[in-house]
Amino acid sequence: MTYDVAALATGSGGLVGFVLGLIGGGGSILAVPLLMYVVGVSSPHIAIGTSAVAVAVSALGNVVGHARAGNIKWRCALVFAAAGIAGAALGSTLGKQMDGQKLLVLFGILMIVIALLMLRPKRDPGNPEVVLTWASARHLLPRLLGIGFGAGVMSGFFGIGGGFLIVPGLMAATGMSLIFAIGSSLVAVTAFGITTAANYALSGLVDWPLVGLFVAGGLVGGVFGSRLAGFLAGKKQILSQVFAAIVAVVGVYVVYKGLVTLGYL
Repeated sequence: MTYDVAALATGSGGLVGFVLGLIGGGGSILAVPLLMYVVGVSSPHIAIGTSAVAVAVSALGNVVGHARAGNIKWRCALVFAAAGIAGAALGSTLGKQMDGQKLLVLFGILMIVIALLMLRPKRDPGNPEVVLTWASARHLLPRLLGIGFGAGVMSGFFGIGGGFLIVPGLMAATGMSLIFAIGSSLVAVTAFGITTAANYALSGLVDWPLVGLFVAGGLVGGVFGSRLAGFLAGKKQILSQVFAAIVAVVGVYVVYKGLVTLGYL
């Protein structure tokens, strides 16, 4: 690995970590495009496998903070994650078998969809007292298992954290309030990322030196992003909207590059 590639990998990880620290989510969707078009990873599958490891490590780091703050509904989170692990294993297996460029085009389309979802106003009508017990399991368990499995399939197929699916999924399954859905989602994101990364690693589709540099950059970037978030707390909604626009533009570019490579344009 050359010095230039190492610097680009560290800087790209720093950018993802900075965005995660600044707006609290969504930044990991940029990991695959950055690895492909900035760092220069030639294979979409290696970019996805490498990204999955970085996403899992980042989410695990955030789990600690939310756990200390008491923002995780552990029983709901663990059931959702367990179902999603099976889904992520299936999704990542299907993703590995798909043509890399076609997978990249679908990834770009997903980025555009995520950007549109990020622009929607967030509502929080949930119940902070919801808890999974023997009494509530009758109606909570089927939804946690079903939605968790579906979110895991999507996460594994595209090699992303899937927080944009998991947070509303947890709210739909249990009725929990937004802050608990965000904290609980990180348990699932970590589990899905580890499952996807392991599946790709078994096929030799993870660049481990890049993972180290990307994660190291992400840790540093996250510190600066979190600090800046404190100064810009009142403008977080605007920052999220600007980031959503950037994600949409990058998504269009990814789709365009993929279609050109496939010979459709």
